[in-house]
Amino acid sequence: MSKIEDLRTKSDDQLDSQLTELKREQFNLRFQSATSQLERPARIKEVRRAIAQIKTLQTERQSASASATAK
Repeated sequence: MSKIEDLRTKSDDQLDSQLTELKREQFNLRFQSATSQLERPARIKEVRRAIAQIKTLQTERQSASASATAK
């Protein structure tokens, strides 16, 4: 299974908690980068991409529920 398929199987609460964890990690990575202590610079890109995937999935779900209630 790909990463996005794994995310699709999670509930909204699980996605929210994972998004919070990723944002916290992104914050820590920025500080490590600023102080030149970053071990894996590519991790910043991975975290940013994961955050974007979760936000996109949340937006899809919101628009799907809004269109379902509009009908």
